[in-house]
Amino acid sequence: MFDLHIPWWEFIVRGVVVYTVLLLIIRLSGKRTVGQFTPFDLLVVMLLSEAVSNSLSGGDESLLGGLLIAFTLIVLNLTVAYTTSHSKRMTDLIDGAAVLIGRDGKIFSKVLKDQRVGVNDVEQALREANCELSEMKCAFLESDGTISILK
Repeated sequence: MFDLHIPWWEFIVRGVVVYTVLLLIIRLSGKRTVGQFTPFDLLVVMLLSEAVSNSLSGGDESLLGGLLIAFTLIVLNLTVAYTTSHSKRMTDLIDGAAVLIGRDGKIFSKVLKDQRVGVNDVEQALREANCELSEMKCAFLESDGTISILK
């Protein structure tokens, strides 16, 4: 139960590598991946966790190995949170920035395609903001995947 099959430091290295690669993959997949989970997105997240579980543990099934990985992931998460809260540059790099997707009643379809956002999502945001398209001053795709409408 407590016997490690690989060196303790390898768990930490594996945790850092897997965390960094998954963060990069999720960041590159776009804002809407994080902002709104569809059943398909949830399935992908669950399968991702299963796909990388052996990468994290290296085949070790000890309690201590699992706790080392958990501790490493928590420390990495706290480090990213601290860094992004203290550095605008890191925030933009990790979280991204808002993207203008419409202005003065016009929706920018090319930007929507680039960001992989459907027109239906913008229309829903307009309804939620109780705003007609003609009344819209600006529409933004926020870094968390939500759409903000300004009248």
